[in-house]
Amino acid sequence: MITDDNIPGKEACADSLKYVLDALYVLGGKWKLPVILSLVQSAKRFNEIQHAVSGISPKVLAQELKDLELNEFVTRNVYPTTPVTIIYEATEYSHSLKDVLRELGAWGEQHRERIRKSLAYSKTR
Repeated sequence: MITDDNIPGKEACADSLKYVLDALYVLGGKWKLPVILSLVQSAKRFNEIQHAVSGISPKVLAQELKDLELNEFVTRNVYPTTPVTIIYEATEYSHSLKDVLRELGAWGEQHRERIRKSLAYSKTR
């Protein structure tokens, strides 16, 4: 039951919207979260990330890694080998997304099931 005590005021709603928009700005798009998830599993070279995140082009991956590095989700480690070795890894800050990703995954599963049931129902009509 919703009471007047549970309904946020205009200012709280505006603040909440601002924070959601900030999060979507940083994490939005098709590729950022899959790249983070790939790197949370283990540190990887560029080509390993590209294989782990199927469908991403090298140009897009390069841009996503730059954006994620800028926002402190990824670190780029350069090792002076011949040829130079570059390893990308998730930062501790990336791990702060654990609960968000769990909830998003649960919602995605629920949504997929809802759509599946809806499509099955519409085919029987």
